[in-house]
Amino acid sequence: MNTRIEIPLSKKKIASLLLVSIAFVAGAIWIAVNPEEFIPNIFKITNPEIIRIIGIVGVLFFGAAGMYGIKTFFDKKIGLIIDSNGITDNSNASSIGLIKWDDISEIKTKQVMSTKFLLIDIVNPEKYIGKAKNGIQAKLMRANMNMYETPLSITSNTLKYDFRELEKLIQMEFKKHKNARKL
Repeated sequence: MNTRIEIPLSKKKIASLLLVSIAFVAGAIWIAVNPEEFIPNIFKITNPEIIRIIGIVGVLFFGAAGMYGIKTFFDKKIGLIIDSNGITDNSNASSIGLIKWDDISEIKTKQVMSTKFLLIDIVNPEKYIGKAKNGIQAKLMRANMNMYETPLSITSNTLKYDFRELEKLIQMEFKKHKNARKL
C-alpha cells in the first residue's frame, strides 16, 4: 500500500513568527540607534559602537528571518510530505526537499531551549549539502552538521501539526520503510 501523508504549513504559526521577527527588528533598530541607553542596563559591554554593531547584526538577522517568513507565508508548497520515497521537507530555511528513506540511518529528537526538532541522520551528508539552493542554505546546513552531526532537521514550528505527533508519525514511517527494505 502506497500511502502519502501531507502536512500543510500553518499560516497562523508563520504569522506569529513573522510578528516576533518584526518586533525583534524594531528592538534591534532601537539598539543600533541608541546604544548608549543599553550600556548601564542590559549589557556588560561599555563600548557603544560594539552595542551598535550588535543592533545592526540583529536587524540583519531578524530582517532575513522576516523576509523568509513572508516568503513562506505565501508559499503554496506542502510543508511536509511522507510517502514511499521518503520525507519531502519544505518546512524551514534549511529544508532540502526529498530525503530518501534509503539515505536515512537514524532519526533522533533534540531539544534546544523550548524548541524540539528531529535530527535526520543520513548516510552521505555531503550529498544533501550539495543540493542546497544557495550559499545561505548551505551555510545553515553546515552549521547543523557542526552542531548536530547531520545537516537535516525537521521541526513543527511552521507546520499544522503537534511535534509529539509528528515525531511518532515519522518514526513509525521510518521503521515501516526500513523493514520493507530488508524484505
